[in-house]
Amino acid sequence: MALTGRAALLALLGTLVVLFAPRPGPALAGVALLIAVLVVIDLLLAGSVRPLRFTRSGERLVRLGESVTVELIVANPGPRRVRGVLRDAWPPSAGATPRHLPLDVPAGERRRLVTTLTPTRRGDREAVTVTVRALGPLGIAGRQGSHRVPWSVRVLPPFLSRKHLPAKLSRLRELEGRHPSMVRGQGTEFDSLREYVVGDDVRSIDWRATARRNDVVVRTWRPERDRRVLIVLDTGRTSAGRVGTAPIPLAGEVPRIGRQGGSRVVPGWPRLDWSMDAALLLAALASRAGDRVDFLAHDRAVRAWVSGTGRTELLSSLVNTMAPIEAELVEADSAGMVAAVMSRARRRCLVVVLTDLNPAALEEGLLPVLPQLSARHLVLLAAVSDPQVAEMAAGRGTSELVYGAAAAEHLSAGRRRITALLRRQGVEVVDAAPEQLAPALADAYLALKAAGRL
Repeated sequence: MALTGRAALLALLGTLVVLFAPRPGPALAGVALLIAVLVVIDLLLAGSVRPLRFTRSGERLVRLGESVTVELIVANPGPRRVRGVLRDAWPPSAGATPRHLPLDVPAGERRRLVTTLTPTRRGDREAVTVTVRALGPLGIAGRQGSHRVPWSVRVLPPFLSRKHLPAKLSRLRELEGRHPSMVRGQGTEFDSLREYVVGDDVRSIDWRATARRNDVVVRTWRPERDRRVLIVLDTGRTSAGRVGTAPIPLAGEVPRIGRQGGSRVVPGWPRLDWSMDAALLLAALASRAGDRVDFLAHDRAVRAWVSGTGRTELLSSLVNTMAPIEAELVEADSAGMVAAVMSRARRRCLVVVLTDLNPAALEEGLLPVLPQLSARHLVLLAAVSDPQVAEMAAGRGTSELVYGAAAAEHLSAGRRRITALLRRQGVEVVDAAPEQLAPALADAYLALKAAGRL
């Protein structure tokens, strides 16, 4: 049973009558009896919520920052009309609106209710319960019950870096010689023969073919195809740190006071989300280049593994796999990660490790076992830098800003030192700001492909 605001108002009016009555005792008993009778009548005439039947339909997938609708069909097989309020409960991060829906279902009929979801977090957002409060004709009492109506919506990474894909594909076509440009196709795989034109490298002249013809003939090359690219995503504790600004606000992000001028800024995305965005752009570019792309997420154990996916299904498979992955607040097991890579990639390939250039974490974790990986594979390490560190390094004027600048310089020096150590071991390093990580990683891949190092 549920009482409404009308019941409270009726009780208040009864209290006033009792207070001003010449004989409060009988008046109180009469008012209480009247209210009780009205509540019982309203309760008996209210429609029952138990026999209601619910079915759902709508979208199952949505990108972070976009909205979808989920429909709820309410069928009333009972003998009485069900009129009241329905609450379709979702987690707060699902961004469900409206929270309460008016309900009026005559006996033997059904009604369609629509809830709009605008999620603020990746992952699976599942419906909790559907609660119905059916009111009587007087609106002072009613019946309330909850039903489990399962439904889930998977929130995918937004892939904001896809805006860079056309430019990177254009650069790839230039490398393959399929696009008019001042840069001729480069690579190590033979493509075809053609006549010599002014500006061609004389080292590309095919003397045997030239001897058989009346004109000078040169070889054309193209970047290697059908190579393997293994993207490794570090999901350990260092991937949980927030950097930059959030292009799409995530759940729980409360504006904080900035260092200067008291301005309010929104905390950025976790490093994990920036790394996922860069991984998606690299995967899309590599698959278009004819390379095979695999994906591994690892911290203390393997969190996800995608392999053998065709070009047309690659991005769909990756975003579905990445969606439920969250940063684990544990130290990553670098030895386990290297072992997982070595067991899955027995032939030489490009291994792209998306992690953080944290000197302490790398010196104790990845650096000691990195030679095992770089001896067999070409390793490219990509990391997100914190733009706030550069801002702090420029701080002057007060003792607080100077101390902050000193700490920022110490952190930057540690990243430069660890970068130099990695490069001495033959590891390519990309260290870029959050918004620039994805295009910088794509450029590094294209440079390796142009140099014939894959």
